[in-house]
Amino acid sequence: MADKPDIRTVLKRLEQQSPTGFAIAFHIKFTTPEFLFQTYPKAWIDIYSEGGYVMQDPTVSWGFANEGSRRWSDMAAEDSAGILEQCKAFDMNYGLTVALERGGSRSLASFTRSDREFSDAECAALQADLTALHDMTLGNGGMDDRLRDDLHDLSVQMTHPGPPT
Repeated sequence: MADKPDIRTVLKRLEQQSPTGFAIAFHIKFTTPEFLFQTYPKAWIDIYSEGGYVMQDPTVSWGFANEGSRRWSDMAAEDSAGILEQCKAFDMNYGLTVALERGGSRSLASFTRSDREFSDAECAALQADLTALHDMTLGNGGMDDRLRDDLHDLSVQMTHPGPPT
């Protein structure tokens, strides 16, 4: 059964490994995830949403068509809308997209940093953490309604944090 503290621990580790933010969409049905966690800068989230970038984002296109991981630098030729270049204005200079399908459900994520490409070891660790979270949040994995509600609340808190207290 999924355990909320374990999920929080893995999400915290992903935050530390992605200093300039991440977006994780779990259990996508058509184009809507059951859970969405984002730690990108709010200004970027707003630009991305208002511009409807999801339909042109090469990381999303790749994630729906593939499994595994791919660095953003390897997607530059597929970025006709210049979305990855726009990320650099928010210090998201290097990124990695991870996609997987397990248990009849697809999840995908992108992780960013400002200083360098993700190493092969970091790519493997991010992929392992995403797989663990995917399995922990899979609906038929025994998650009760209370935990599902808590995860939805956590998703909102991470994506739309309130003012610092």
